[in-house]
Amino acid sequence: MTSKTFSFHVLLLPLLLLMTMMGAASLYATSQIVSAGSTQPGLDVRGTWSGAFFSKHSNVAPFTMTVVINPDSRGHLIGTSSLNSDCLKGVQLEVTVTGSQVVLAGSDEEGDSMTVRGTVDKTGTLLKTNYILNGSASGRCETDDGTGSLAKR
Repeated sequence: MTSKTFSFHVLLLPLLLLMTMMGAASLYATSQIVSAGSTQPGLDVRGTWSGAFFSKHSNVAPFTMTVVINPDSRGHLIGTSSLNSDCLKGVQLEVTVTGSQVVLAGSDEEGDSMTVRGTVDKTGTLLKTNYILNGSASGRCETDDGTGSLAKR
């Protein structure tokens, strides 16, 4: 091996190692953003969503909900909700997005909780959902589940 060829290989090796390390760091950072519950590129759920929910149980009245989704100080998506429900008051929701799947989950100040799971349509403006609500132990709305949809305004 000539000294020019050897010098070239000696200079090329650190450059290749640096490029490999930068690529791995970028991939790690991207995986951390996705796993932290932030939206993936192409699906932006930030903004105001509202819609109606219908129980599978005939004795539970339908209710409406509006959710305003924004990132918190750490960059995680949260939703502040207002509901027209006999079972639940405003709920602070954590929002997780995986592809077109969205989960909103949280509880109100009284400890009543709600989880909404759904799929955003191809337009990015309609979230079709299933929900489960665990309300007070008073017997009224103790557990409820059903379907609904939220439209982006």
